[in-house]
Amino acid sequence: MPPTSSGKWVSRAAATGGGRTYRGQVPVNWYLGLVVIVILGLVSLVFARYEYQHKSTSGVSPTVGQTLYAAYAFDICGKVLPALTVNNAIESAGLATPGDGVIQVSPKTSAEAGNNATFGLFLKQYAGGVSVSATQVTPTKGKTYTNGEVCPKGTPEAGKKGEVKAETWPNAVTTHGTVLTGDPSAYKIAARSLITVGFVPVGTQLKRPPQSDINEMLEYAGSVANGTTSTTTTTTTPTTTSTSLAPISSTTTTAPTGTTTTTK
Repeated sequence: MPPTSSGKWVSRAAATGGGRTYRGQVPVNWYLGLVVIVILGLVSLVFARYEYQHKSTSGVSPTVGQTLYAAYAFDICGKVLPALTVNNAIESAGLATPGDGVIQVSPKTSAEAGNNATFGLFLKQYAGGVSVSATQVTPTKGKTYTNGEVCPKGTPEAGKKGEVKAETWPNAVTTHGTVLTGDPSAYKIAARSLITVGFVPVGTQLKRPPQSDINEMLEYAGSVANGTTSTTTTTTTPTTTSTSLAPISSTTTTAPTGTTTTTK
């Protein structure tokens, strides 16, 4: 049967991919879908970045309302310095010291809780001109030690070049510490842990905080565990002794960014 005129037109249209009207139509839906995908991708990236920079401290110890204690020391060229005096703002600061080389961590806000409860924040809230970084340490107001300087006269390492170093111990009985790398101020304070920040010659092993200060820390920690003392004043005497406490058995510490090495 010979094709009709309409049949011929359909055949020609099929052969050319459709009529002029179809070929000239813009695929709006395809472009719209592509735009939506791009927008969703950008939103996801922005949200992920925000979450990374604003990590929640909810449920991460120490939480707001929780109290824990740790011990610290400054070792300058082989000489352990006297402990910082009591914080004037110990009742309002989230991280403070009641004296005796003890750090009291009692977060009042989320900015002081969880991973924010660092040694650097403790020194900042102490507000006594004391600070530490990867290259400098100021253990007392007006005296800063910088990497490469020589140890001062009157110290066991006098005349030797020193550098900032920090070491932590997970509990009161562990003698093998973990050397921190990077900025010691980033160290997150853990319950009943010990930290010594020093300025010493390369290869020098830091001293642990004095045993008397460690005992004080354990007494504070024990009194909180037994609910026998207030954690916001310095006038209450803890009622338990360090001999009644079972030290933490875990040897895991939180260290700043970078690798750690264990000294023996």
